[in-house]
Amino acid sequence: MNNLLMRATPYLQATPLLVILGFFLAIPILLLLVVSFWDYDFAGMYPDFMTLNYAETLGSWVTWRTYVNTLKFAVTVWAITTFVGFWVAYFLAFHVRTATMQMVLFLVCTVPFLTSNIIRMISWIPVLGRNGLINSGLVGAGVVEQPIEWLLYSDFAVVLAMVHLYTLFMVTPIFNTMMRIDKSLVEAARDAGAADWQIIWNVILPLAKPGIAIGSIFVVTLVMADFSTVQVMSGGQSASVALMMRNQMSLLQYPAAAANAIVLLVVVLFMVAGILRVVDIRKEL
Repeated sequence: MNNLLMRATPYLQATPLLVILGFFLAIPILLLLVVSFWDYDFAGMYPDFMTLNYAETLGSWVTWRTYVNTLKFAVTVWAITTFVGFWVAYFLAFHVRTATMQMVLFLVCTVPFLTSNIIRMISWIPVLGRNGLINSGLVGAGVVEQPIEWLLYSDFAVVLAMVHLYTLFMVTPIFNTMMRIDKSLVEAARDAGAADWQIIWNVILPLAKPGIAIGSIFVVTLVMADFSTVQVMSGGQSASVALMMRNQMSLLQYPAAAANAIVLLVVVLFMVAGILRVVDIRKEL
């Protein structure tokens, strides 16, 4: 009896997590998959099993262009947030001497998150607009004769807003990983005559890869699912997969949106799997 109880203990401990994941993750995805095969018209949805929604999604050149555009945003934002996040985390972990000051500066980085994403996003409009702070300053200083039009309602504005929104998701895991690096390794490399860039490239960067991978998963999934930033900051001139799904739902095309969501989920899972194949993050979890 005791042996049976000991064998069952791990399963009993995992039961609450399995129930939560099943109720809030597995069941919604299953329902989404079921609805994606239904038929629909302007009046409602009808239970059925048809592949037309997937055929229309995967057979449309508009869909493929939208996915390419979304991937372009994801790769660009990922590259910028990785570069910025690495150096911010490196400064906090290796150039700030006291743990108290490290925490204070890290909390300063989190201050913008005390406001909503929407407020932080639209705060760029008076800065980037035709009569905004940047254009007014450039025109007033004589740098340009006319306001720069592409600062707002463009892909540049979308990328800038996303970098602002999601950089902290890259900083946090990288900083957490760097704080675990044994400082004696850095001192040993320095005593061996390694230059600063060699220490960063050969010591810190390899040991920080798990944090970079976790941050990459956060950033990529957030960008792929973002529709409000694309809609607002591009002025409706650009598109993303999430925005396309939102438009389908506004037109009551729920099965088509569900099929699009399943395809997007598969794409994101492949991207996450690719990241996990490159870097083993189990040591970080």
